[in-house]
Amino acid sequence: MEKSFLEWIVYIIQNYGLWFLKGAGTTLLISFFGTIIGFIIGLVFASIRTIKITHNNFKKILMKIINFLISCYVEVFRGTPMMVQAVIIYFGMQEFMGINFSPTVAGLIIVSINTGAYMIEVVRGGIESIDIGQLEASKSIGMNHWQSMIHIILPQTIKNILPATCNEFIINIKDTSVLNVISVTELFFVTKSIKGAIYRTYETFIVVALIYLILTLTITRIIRYIEKFMDSTDKFTPASSTMPIIFVKKTGEK
Repeated sequence: MEKSFLEWIVYIIQNYGLWFLKGAGTTLLISFFGTIIGFIIGLVFASIRTIKITHNNFKKILMKIINFLISCYVEVFRGTPMMVQAVIIYFGMQEFMGINFSPTVAGLIIVSINTGAYMIEVVRGGIESIDIGQLEASKSIGMNHWQSMIHIILPQTIKNILPATCNEFIINIKDTSVLNVISVTELFFVTKSIKGAIYRTYETFIVVALIYLILTLTITRIIRYIEKFMDSTDKFTPASSTMPIIFVKKTGEK
């Protein structure tokens, strides 16, 4: 007797539940660490792009070259699909550089680089949202550019861009499905394997759709709780962010 739709759903979960769990684990691993690494890339490169040199001609030319390369990186990785990037990077490293990463490691590299391209623009926008007077005030008391960024600007920027960063994490959970083209055993790859084993496409993908939905909804709720917690406490407000204002007032008094 042919199984009903619900019976197939129960059968798939009972017999292949561990497969789905392993695939979901790989998806979360790549998404989480890819977002963290991409976030760091965004912080570093966006901070570099804020450097302004007015006197040394050699440094001015060097900064223009660096900014051009960063712009190329951003445009290329934002302007091409991650699936294409995965194929080019994974197989390109094997064929032209003789580097053989495991599919999971390659997937992590690809997601990190791709996320970094988006995070550069997110961080840049966050930096520009900070009052320029704070940066000028910090430099007036003897801080160099990187000290100003680390102690004054970036702590405020990170708090401001937290929602966008968390949103990028959720997007990565779904976008890791494209890594099946390089045989990363993430959730979508596992689902295709199960479908091939039992020849039930509709029921199998209904199950994986529910898993993706549960993952994204759960993480969204956790993120909202963290945001509310941070908004309700001053523990995450950088104490140093008030320093420029204090020094500006003292300067004005003089």
